Amino acid sequence: MRSINPYTNKVVASYQAYSEAETKHIIKEVDHAFEEWKHTTLEERKALVLKLEEQLLKQQDSLADLIVAEMGKVKYEAIGEIKKCAWVCRYYAENGQQFLDRELIQADASESFVSFQPLGTILAVMPWNFPFWQVFRFLAPALMAGNTAVLKHARNVQGCSLAIEKLMKDAGFPKDVFRSLIIGGAAVKTVIENSKVKGVTLTGSTPAGKAVASVAGSVLKKSVLELGGSDPYLILEDANLEEAARLCASSRLLNAGQSCIGAKRFIVFESVYKQFREAFVEEMKKATYGDPMEAATTIGPLARHDLRDELHGQVSASLAKGAKVLCGGFIPEHKAAFYPATVMDQIMPGMPAYEEELFGPVASLLKVKTEEEAVRIANDTVFGLGAGIFTADLERGKRLAEKGLDAGCVFINDFVKSDPRLPFGGIKESGFGRELSLYGLREFVNIKTVVVK
Repeated sequence: MRSINPYTNKVVASYQAYSEAETKHIIKEVDHAFEEWKHTTLEERKALVLKLEEQLLKQQDSLADLIVAEMGKVKYEAIGEIKKCAWVCRYYAENGQQFLDRELIQADASESFVSFQPLGTILAVMPWNFPFWQVFRFLAPALMAGNTAVLKHARNVQGCSLAIEKLMKDAGFPKDVFRSLIIGGAAVKTVIENSKVKGVTLTGSTPAGKAVASVAGSVLKKSVLELGGSDPYLILEDANLEEAARLCASSRLLNAGQSCIGAKRFIVFESVYKQFREAFVEEMKKATYGDPMEAATTIGPLARHDLRDELHGQVSASLAKGAKVLCGGFIPEHKAAFYPATVMDQIMPGMPAYEEELFGPVASLLKVKTEEEAVRIANDTVFGLGAGIFTADLERGKRLAEKGLDAGCVFINDFVKSDPRLPFGGIKESGFGRELSLYGLREFVNIKTVVVK
């Protein structure tokens, strides 16, 4: 396996995939570590998770450089990713005790309570777009709950995977509480079927999620899936258009548009469509692509050339069906996997820009006349991850968010973002289960009822 810098096209490092026997041995070692780890006190776990936070902050510059080299994220965003990982460690260290406390329940017995106990070794199958954050938002609560973990990371970010393993060692965790598995996708099925693996969490594409859920279901193991998204943003008649345009562009361009919860479809009321379109296109045109290590660069290359080419194919197919490009929409003459900030309008059903997730800095504008039409188009997708609403009428916004839009989270007058304090996940083909907050910690525990007569 090779990780290739998408800006320089140079090989960052090469890795030999583990054999089935090596993988099985690692899982056995992690399962053995679980037998000790599950008996540690919450205070002991808290101290180690806080040391993990400390190591993340101490090593943030070198870890960010690794992210830039392996998947092309701009440096300041990579630094932000590492800091967010530190935040989630502190959040669960400080709140794990109350999340795992017994819950007393009044029943017919003299005493009844619910206890939250660890399950064992959990497999995490993670993507390349946020190579540290995607892992830590699962790992921090899993560790606090008393679970151990193995990580199958994306092929192009194996350096990040091994760096997380080293961070655990640097923080002083017991040996084998967490291990990386350098394996390909075809080996995941065998790992899930291993009796020592008690559950699986995956962040990735919908096809990958369906495959993992199918295997996990066949062996009756818990799974949590955070999959693709085609997030709709409603721009209502009374929205602050300049602010909406700025925030919508920020969401669409974050991580060069390679985000499941990035704003992708902008559903704008006809009365403000022209004004929003002009403001939004101007914001998108401000994006500059270039060396991701340079401070002036706002979007780096896409993570791989094949991903860039696939995105351009979706844009080209949409244009061929009648969409109009307002900016961008071409492959730059550069050795890096760049794609410019792109805006299309006149989007119709049947176009890739309407039906599919566009994983890159490409935005689709849709014009509507009524609230009912806006909600219908917003929900006319197989996805249901996040959504946004921009309006001055907060009561109307809350009504649409709570009762109208089919999504796991809806943000009003801001763009969707994950936060350790808030549950995160989707519905429909965006997956099931939740990460983060109390809900994320309790996904991989035995919710055990104890009754005393």
